[in-house]
Amino acid sequence: MTDPTIPPAQPTPPAYAATGTPATFPGKTLGIVAIPVAIFFSVVGIILGFVARSQSKGAGIKNTPATIAIIVGFIVLVLTIIGLVVGIVLAAALLSSTCAGLEPGVYTTDTGVTVACP
Repeated sequence: MTDPTIPPAQPTPPAYAATGTPATFPGKTLGIVAIPVAIFFSVVGIILGFVARSQSKGAGIKNTPATIAIIVGFIVLVLTIIGLVVGIVLAAALLSSTCAGLEPGVYTTDTGVTVACP
């Protein structure tokens, strides 16, 4: 039986989540990971940066690490392309200077390198 002098226990109200910023930041981790990836593998880093920024944009949050990864990725990509072009031009200039004054054919240099002159 129940004691009439002790009131029954009141149920505790449920705890509500705090309003404001969400507990998770969609795309933040992917944006942070995209920065070093963009340095070593620019195209992959650019793609990861865009994916992270898209996830954050869907949640209405600005993702600075993703934007940085995109910018760094494009800078590294442009520098890589410039480096490849310069390397090809230098290799062509070296071949041209090596073959200067020689008839077309295959030659072996003093160091043992075989050069085919056009």
